[in-house]
Amino acid sequence: MSIKLIAIDLDGTLLNESHQITPPVKQAIHYARKQGIHIVLASGRPFIGIQRYLQELELNETSSYCISNNGSVVHQANDGEHLLENLLDFEDYLFFESLSREIGVHLHALEFNKIYTANRDISPYTVREAFLTDTPLIYCPVNEMDNEMHFTKLMMIDHPNILSDAINFIPVDAYEHYTLMQSSPYFLEILSKEVNKGTAIKAIADHLGITRDKIMCIGDHNNDLAMIEFAGVGVAMGNAEQSVKDIAQFITATNEQDGVAIAINKFL
Repeated sequence: MSIKLIAIDLDGTLLNESHQITPPVKQAIHYARKQGIHIVLASGRPFIGIQRYLQELELNETSSYCISNNGSVVHQANDGEHLLENLLDFEDYLFFESLSREIGVHLHALEFNKIYTANRDISPYTVREAFLTDTPLIYCPVNEMDNEMHFTKLMMIDHPNILSDAINFIPVDAYEHYTLMQSSPYFLEILSKEVNKGTAIKAIADHLGITRDKIMCIGDHNNDLAMIEFAGVGVAMGNAEQSVKDIAQFITATNEQDGVAIAINKFL
């Protein structure tokens, strides 16, 4: 098997718990690139929260691509230009903003490189997300929002026990019309129905003329399931959710033990 494309999740995978890329991981990625392999960073973060890692790995080139917002946008890595996008509209926002208040959780919306919340008591998890991803956070009441806006994703966010209880009250038909995935104990992500990292990887692979048997995908959480299922080689981190380990062909070490480097070195 000859790997031509490696897609790597960021948080919990590429990055250690200090949100850094360790030297062995960086070295393995540089080695893969020297072999002509495409490296794609695939994250739930907006593009602005991926940029610094693209620069650190020298992936900010016109021939490189990345995936933001769990697959709702595929970007050219050098300037963030959209190769593909699948967005939510203002009616989607209104539906989930109202639902979130009804079931008792906070909500924020990502409009490309900005986070909007209509919650006067802004969730600490929203503040944390804005800080970690370098994304400007804007408080704006619903009636002051521009109804022409489109969103890369919406997120219900709250303390894990509150969010877990609230999820039970989401109507069944919401799952029929949207992709809903819990990407952490305190985040429920809401995307357009066709959106996931797997469809985004397929779009890049088709663009580059690479077949799925030549693709490796590495991840740790439920939002990585679709791309790991799609890949010829699906790799779960040692710190991955059990659902990810169950479908992976290979389980590597944790993100604190250079698991990405171990996986790349094994298959290359």
